[in-house]
Amino acid sequence: MEKEPKKLVFGATPILLLLSLPLLFLGVDFFLGNKIPFDRWMQYFSISDTSFGGGRAINRTIEEQQFMKFHLARLVRGEDRRNLDATGFACDKSVHSYVCVSNKPVTILVSNMTVYVPSDRDEPTVAVRPYARQEESLNDITPVNMVRYSTNTTTPPPPCDFHHQVPAVIFSSASTGNIFHEMNEIIIPLYITTKHFQSRVQFILEDYKRSFINKYGVVLSHLSNHDVINPADNLTAVHCFPASIVGLRYHNNLALNSTEIPGGYSMPDFKQFLRQVFNLKFSHVSQIPKPRLILLSRTNTRRFLNEEELISLIKEIGFQIIVIRRSKIVSNLTRFSQLINSCGVLVGAHGAGLTNEIFLPAGGVMVQVELLGTGWGSDTYYGDTARAMDVRYLRYRIEAGESSLQKLYGENNTVVTDPDSVYRNGGYRAARTVFLDQQNVRLNLVRFRETLVEAFSIITDWGGK
Repeated sequence: MEKEPKKLVFGATPILLLLSLPLLFLGVDFFLGNKIPFDRWMQYFSISDTSFGGGRAINRTIEEQQFMKFHLARLVRGEDRRNLDATGFACDKSVHSYVCVSNKPVTILVSNMTVYVPSDRDEPTVAVRPYARQEESLNDITPVNMVRYSTNTTTPPPPCDFHHQVPAVIFSSASTGNIFHEMNEIIIPLYITTKHFQSRVQFILEDYKRSFINKYGVVLSHLSNHDVINPADNLTAVHCFPASIVGLRYHNNLALNSTEIPGGYSMPDFKQFLRQVFNLKFSHVSQIPKPRLILLSRTNTRRFLNEEELISLIKEIGFQIIVIRRSKIVSNLTRFSQLINSCGVLVGAHGAGLTNEIFLPAGGVMVQVELLGTGWGSDTYYGDTARAMDVRYLRYRIEAGESSLQKLYGENNTVVTDPDSVYRNGGYRAARTVFLDQQNVRLNLVRFRETLVEAFSIITDWGGK
């Protein structure tokens, strides 16, 4: 007797789970206080009546449109969300960032960076400098002009030269050359703003810098499936997109607030993203065969004046040591990130180089030499970031006698005895000149040894915390 052919049977549970996913995401928005119109609920579940192979096929065009609108809406909240639903345009202006979103088709004239957005009536032009941290000096950031026009306007947008199928994201790369600012004000905000689009966006890089693309192009390629548009390549070009985002969201110094990010991404998620981008080998410090330490050696200011003795001490404790003195290797971020990732401990004086702690494997240690007058910045910029990324943070706070400022100003000068007074009396610029530009350090190696031994103990104790 022939066996009856097996029949493919689908249980109800997987189907119900798939159908419930939109409800889950929309429910999150509801509990966050965002009102969702009934028609958006209905549109999200819209499918075509097209039949294929006996089944109902989802209309891909409608699906893409709803995916785009749904995720655009998650960039704004409250009144801004209601404005976006009602008019197709909204700008979110927070303490730090300024982001304008359009879920309507836009026309972009790159010669003067004008974005034309259709509207029921002509509205005043909105100018946005597309940089995440708005409290910084924005003189180098070219503004983007958002022009909302009606069908009756006397100045309609020019005809399109290029048609694109995904939203445009416009941001600036003007403020580059320092890894802290590049990560803090461009890369992390770009991740916050676009990760949930699943690479279905296209970047327009205002104030385009080839050096930025050389360094971070691999990051951008993991956030977008499309080539980055350089406006200067064709100043007469007119690009048309189904939607647009101008500007990037910003949360805090080297930080992501998962409760404010569509998709709820966290710093560990960002760390995992970097591992994929740069092909980092070690996810945990216990995978590194031998205790390795990387020392960031500065050549201008904030130098270790007894660096050779420090290197000998590090070796004596039992570390393999890598000393970074050349800027050339640092500019090759793929190579440098892999080098950092191969070490369990990162040591350096307060400065932008400590941003590279984001490449350390989980369970690693970042040792920051906290110079006079850098207490707040040391903990806020780098200590909080280390803790958020499962990296142990050890702070070595120098004594006055270890700072070159004592010899320069005298041991009784308020620069040494009361560093905060420099901030109070002269502001940040005066304090930067003194504490960042004039200060070097001669470490008390007896004291610093204790910190290094603690770091050694942490990374060699695989059950450590």
